[in-house]
Amino acid sequence: MLRVMLVDDEPYTLEGLSVLIDWKEYDCQIVRKATNGREAYDYLKENTVDLVFADIKMPVMTGIELLQAVREEEISKAFFVIISGYNDFHYAQEALRYDALEYLLKPVGAEGLISVIDKVKNKRRSADDNESVTFDVKKAYLTQNIMLLLSGRYKDKNIDYVKKNLHRYGDGDFRFINICFGDIDTLEEQSDEEILTIKNRLYERLKSALGDNCDRLFADIPGYTDEFELSFIYSDDLGSEYDSDVIKYLDRLHKTVEDTAGRVVFLVGKRVEELSRLSRSYSSAATLRPYRSFEAKRNIYIYEEDVQGSDVSVLLCKDELDGLISGIELGDTDRINKSVDELFDKITDSEGISDKALSINTNYLLFRLLHLAVELDESINQEEVMLYISDNALINGTDRGSSLHLKQFGYEYAEYLTSLRKNASKGILYEIEKELAVNYAQNITLRDLAGKYYVNSSYLGQLFKKRYGVSFKDYLSGIRIDEAASLLLKTDKKITEIAEEVGYHDTDYFINRFIAIKGCTPSKYRKNELGTNS
Repeated sequence: MLRVMLVDDEPYTLEGLSVLIDWKEYDCQIVRKATNGREAYDYLKENTVDLVFADIKMPVMTGIELLQAVREEEISKAFFVIISGYNDFHYAQEALRYDALEYLLKPVGAEGLISVIDKVKNKRRSADDNESVTFDVKKAYLTQNIMLLLSGRYKDKNIDYVKKNLHRYGDGDFRFINICFGDIDTLEEQSDEEILTIKNRLYERLKSALGDNCDRLFADIPGYTDEFELSFIYSDDLGSEYDSDVIKYLDRLHKTVEDTAGRVVFLVGKRVEELSRLSRSYSSAATLRPYRSFEAKRNIYIYEEDVQGSDVSVLLCKDELDGLISGIELGDTDRINKSVDELFDKITDSEGISDKALSINTNYLLFRLLHLAVELDESINQEEVMLYISDNALINGTDRGSSLHLKQFGYEYAEYLTSLRKNASKGILYEIEKELAVNYAQNITLRDLAGKYYVNSSYLGQLFKKRYGVSFKDYLSGIRIDEAASLLLKTDKKITEIAEEVGYHDTDYFINRFIAIKGCTPSKYRKNELGTNS
């Protein structure tokens, strides 16, 4: 709604302008009626106004003097319309000199007011569009420079650009933070489109909460975050009102999104003193992915507290862990069970399981398992292994941090290592191609295939896009529709029968997909092709 101020020393003119049109109908609100330029000037210094209609001849301060003072002192960005009873080019020239929007002659009619309102709305809309485009362009370039910092392949100019364009950049320490969904099971029930909708809602909520600092929030950093994750660059100056306490700041931020996208988790990388070391904070945040899978559910994980904060007084059960790792490497379930039982016996005291001991031993286990995978396949990406651990450590129906949880994870990881030995990862798309060619009509999801071939579902999705140029769902749709097209030409089956046969239980959806891929309805396709071939 436009905030409008009317300025005129003649009371009947002031009231006449206020009732000449129904201002609310045109999405306007008269916030002030001033009787001279000085009164209007004082109001503009303390309040926001979008549009000012000011008489040119007034005592104390004229309309032109008001406009001149506002522009030169930059106290308001309001659009100005000068109203005059004098048809004198000199007055119009002065008004335009100080960037007046219009110069209207008395008596002002309703059409003149409406025309001005439409012009202001169009200008504001254009300014908003330009500002949005400018923000998007600057954000894209800022993202590119952040990516170079995360990779460690930056130059001084990249550091300088980030320092210059990061809002409220200060000399405080920095942290890279991953913002991700915490309920894996819930996500599995959602389509990619639904998850992206939730992600966008989460992004907009965080963007609103961050205000001017929203340029530190990134919806996508290609190659460094999952497509369903957000990331955030925190620095101590943001948390100054909380004594630079990152947990207090993030607690407050987290409260703004608690009801937005199910459980939202912040993975907070270690503190680094300079932007040039941001890659270290990013790497440490990545290590929290698998670690959180073994912990009780929390909203915020801090690297220094959850991974690095080891206590030499707490026992590291190296023998038991080495036995467990050996059992996993050999795929020996009996040895896995025995080693886990021995580990839990050792870290359990009279008060129960020691959370600190479990934390330290879990860190050691994850570190060893990560390197075990890399030794088997040097081409494998370490972050991909961590994604696999994170996904597969979240086992349904099993308490995190329990002995059963760790045993089941051990079985899963043993199978994963077996797949690496067979070098299955290099031929995974070939195997999936063969499977889809036969089982395309089945209810197959990307997560199902990822679990079968021991890869992370997001990573598998990226492989599909890279190899075929389309998403997994579009690839599967292409196979189904091609088969449907073949059945349309080779059989007399009804459209509904063919839809069912190729895996679509909703005929309307099948027809829509067919049109999207083939450019016409199934019936028209059959008619056109058979007519051509006859």
